[in-house]
Amino acid sequence: MKINKFFFLLLFTFSINTLFADEMDEVVVSSALIDKAASELADPIHILSGDDIATEATQSLGESIDDLLGVSSADYGSAVGQPIIRGMSGTRVKVLDNGMVNRDVSGLGADHLNDVDMSNVQQIEVVRGPSSLLYTNGTVGGIVNIVDNSIAMKDVERLFKVGAESQSVNDGDSQSFFYQDNVGGDINISLAYKNTSLGNFDVPNGAIMHEEEEHHDEDEDHDDHEEEHEEHEENLGFLANSDFESESFKFGASTTGDWGYLGVSLASIESMYGIPYHGEGHGGHGDEHGDEHGDEHGEEEEGHDEHEGERIFTNTDSEKFDIRGSLNLAGNLVKKVDFFMRDTDYSFTEQHAEEDHEEEEHHDEDEDHDEHDEHDEHDEHEGHSEGPTTFTNDAIEAGAIFDFSNSTVSQKFAINFVNEDTSVIGAEAFMTPASRDELTFGYYLSRSFDSFDLDFGVRYDMIDNEGSIVSMHEEDHDEHEDHDEHEDHDEHEESEVAYYDKTFNNSSIALNIGRELNDFLSLDLGFSSVERAPSTTEMFMNGAHLATARFEVGNVNLNSETSNNIDLTLNVKNGSFFAKATVFMNDVDNYIYLQDETEEEHEEHDEEHEEGHDDHGGLILANYLQKDAELDGYEIEFGNSMDLGSGELTLSFGRDEISGEFSGGGNIPRLNPARNIFKLKYSQDNTTFGLMFKDVEKQNDIGLAETNTDGYQMLNAKLSRRFDLGGQGDLTVSLFGNNLLDEVARNHSSYVKTQVPLPGKNYGMRFNLTF
Repeated sequence: MKINKFFFLLLFTFSINTLFADEMDEVVVSSALIDKAASELADPIHILSGDDIATEATQSLGESIDDLLGVSSADYGSAVGQPIIRGMSGTRVKVLDNGMVNRDVSGLGADHLNDVDMSNVQQIEVVRGPSSLLYTNGTVGGIVNIVDNSIAMKDVERLFKVGAESQSVNDGDSQSFFYQDNVGGDINISLAYKNTSLGNFDVPNGAIMHEEEEHHDEDEDHDDHEEEHEEHEENLGFLANSDFESESFKFGASTTGDWGYLGVSLASIESMYGIPYHGEGHGGHGDEHGDEHGDEHGEEEEGHDEHEGERIFTNTDSEKFDIRGSLNLAGNLVKKVDFFMRDTDYSFTEQHAEEDHEEEEHHDEDEDHDEHDEHDEHDEHEGHSEGPTTFTNDAIEAGAIFDFSNSTVSQKFAINFVNEDTSVIGAEAFMTPASRDELTFGYYLSRSFDSFDLDFGVRYDMIDNEGSIVSMHEEDHDEHEDHDEHEDHDEHEESEVAYYDKTFNNSSIALNIGRELNDFLSLDLGFSSVERAPSTTEMFMNGAHLATARFEVGNVNLNSETSNNIDLTLNVKNGSFFAKATVFMNDVDNYIYLQDETEEEHEEHDEEHEEGHDDHGGLILANYLQKDAELDGYEIEFGNSMDLGSGELTLSFGRDEISGEFSGGGNIPRLNPARNIFKLKYSQDNTTFGLMFKDVEKQNDIGLAETNTDGYQMLNAKLSRRFDLGGQGDLTVSLFGNNLLDEVARNHSSYVKTQVPLPGKNYGMRFNLTF
């Protein structure tokens, strides 16, 4: 089913000449180092309110902000949605928790979630592009800052919230509560808890793709079994191993006064989620991958079959302890000092276990028992019980911001220190332990002149990375052995460890100039040159990364990237009509990327693998390289509000598009295609109804070894109503529906777009009771 997008344009055109709309409430941006509200900031910024988040379906961070212009998500099932800003992802985008970087291991793998607590979010701030340097922990891609009030900066009043949610697409449910109070007039306390359980999500018909059988030399009984099994899979209607469970807890306490505030918080998140795709390099890509190399994901039937009888899942466990405060000095030189410290302990463990066989409910119990016994015998014989692999990240971050502002200029000096130790240990470890120290100095200034506003920031980063790379070498051994050839091959390997200590000294600068041309038109010009040191993964990665079906090899000789960005934004506000257009050009020197080997190179390595001389197990060999690149794009949005009946109707249209090429030709891989986003919102008293229609175009501009991705249309709806409980509180009931067209949708930026489609039609309900 397709919706005619021009119908929405017609509605929009009809609504242009209408009455004046009420002005929006002012929003304070907590991540900004310059003292301005959201409406005064020249940077491209989105603010997503806590009320909007509290009435939507529980989903990943990336999916929660995917409808914002210039922002998208790299999904890996329902649990994982890593944010992408203007084509930048991974460590180029920093996810912040109350202004400090959330130090999980999401940068080590596409199947790793951004482990953040969104149970009592006040707002999410998204700053696009390198101009985020003017914000806390800015970087070349942008920042996503999740803000809550766990450490209250002002005295709070007693508040109690209870929430519950149900979803249809995954038979999921969620429960939460939040409590805050001021004890004895001196101490503010807060307590937040959320428990979420989402099962495997349903997918539309035809969303699960199966490869054709290419091995015709197997016996007929085996072929019949495979055909019967595939037919069974096609009728499942859901994506196996797409479940997600999470339990989060956060406690905070603070004291405030004319002198400032001081507070502490303790946060804990435990989660478990399935891995819906797991590459396998030991199945032999030679026969199957040769024709499939055009697909960036390198899927292969034989490797997948080896894990059909297993459930692959992860457990995460994070603990964060924060100290944060501010001292009002009221001195002639220093106005105040903000300070913070965070200690993070994070672990992510991937495990293999016997599958629960959820789909076997359709069979007789006797058949289930027989198949289970056969599976046990097969696993015992083949030895597919891989041990767990544990990723850990232990980090300490501390810093201070000194405010030197006066009546004419706002200026701040910041210092920040980070020590981070990362390790990967276990059966599928692809990197040796590494450590990273960062020391940052920054100066920020904001001043208003007669005809324009100026925001300026400069930063100096000193980064030290220590790590090692293990190389395996074969010794000469007899070639006449046949049956024990593989065992002898392992016995005659010896390792060689090379240790590295890489230091980077990076300088970055950002400048924004804003001017009001008249009463309804303003223009903002931004320039930035921001350096980013290579990440630990990009330098020291050296092993099989089965989440991407690749053998990834880092490069210790990588230089820092330099992102030279210019963006121009035009704002229009004329009565009830509003419009905003941004164009940007981002030239990135020494752009770091992961380059897959060519089809011919892979076929050669397959032959070596069959002969026992391939050191990357038949996986696609991918190397971290760097080359100058250019990313260009635009974001436009316009709309209008009108009085309709006793309520207000707002219609808007937005479009974003980005293209990226390397110097000398070739597209940057996994850039999302252009999108058209139509929104309708009607508010009347305590009732709000919204529609969002997203038209995602086909992606034909692909990188080397990529495939095209079909476009899709996504229709979401939400109806919310708040009921007053007679002065004792209120109850908000929200009904939501996502992907109401039940579209088969694949995200081009995902490493597993072929195997892991987006969820099908989903409807549900949320209750939020506040006292």
